[in-house]
Amino acid sequence: MNDQHDLHAQLAEQLELDDGIASEWNEPIICRVEVDLPGWLTQLAGGKEWEVYSEDEDENCISFAMREKVQTKVAKMAEVTLYHNGYAIVDVDGKALFDGTLTSGTSECAHLSYYHADSGEPVTLN
Repeated sequence: MNDQHDLHAQLAEQLELDDGIASEWNEPIICRVEVDLPGWLTQLAGGKEWEVYSEDEDENCISFAMREKVQTKVAKMAEVTLYHNGYAIVDVDGKALFDGTLTSGTSECAHLSYYHADSGEPVTLN
């Protein structure tokens, strides 16, 4: 009978630990995307001196229309769409050059940071 009581106590303790771990995963997190757009386009498409000439933001993403500043040839045109979840699409002159998630190591020009929505404290991912 004592073993059964110990088993119930261990089970209750494990459930409490699991609830503590699960609650950390249920906290709202904010993803902040920082991208050096001209640098990233130079890395992806080549060229020099890219500039943003318009931007459009909606609930899920922000899109940038960009062009290459050149005087000797026809300028390349680009559209960069950055989704709030860290996903990105880059098209240059109608060709898809990037379609994927911006994660550490994807590009030296892009960086993601995560924060607790309630406290603003940084989240460290392993």
